[in-house]
Amino acid sequence: MNIEELRDYCLAKPAATEGLPFGEDTLVFKVGEKIFLITSLGQPSFNVKCDPEYAIELREQFNEVTPGYHMNKKHWNTVRTDGSLTNKQLRDMIDHSYELILKSLPKKLQAEITGE
Repeated sequence: MNIEELRDYCLAKPAATEGLPFGEDTLVFKVGEKIFLITSLGQPSFNVKCDPEYAIELREQFNEVTPGYHMNKKHWNTVRTDGSLTNKQLRDMIDHSYELILKSLPKKLQAEITGE
């Protein structure tokens, strides 16, 4: 998954926004003003939020998944996108992060985003 595919996938999610709050080389995707993915434009990797138990499971299963670089290592994973993991595996990790953040938002905002 290259940066354009990553960007398109993240922005296709309901209410997802992008920005560069940490400088011109760090792209951040948010839902409801909360981050669900961070990527460096110069590195083939991204950080995603993860359920703590699932985070450990992914790290044990895939060498490409490590504790979140510059993040809370209990809740964030860094995922290398160098071609070893399939696009489906990468999308599943992004989806998990997005859903965790969405569920953490106030119920009213969740309803606005999901249309429920």
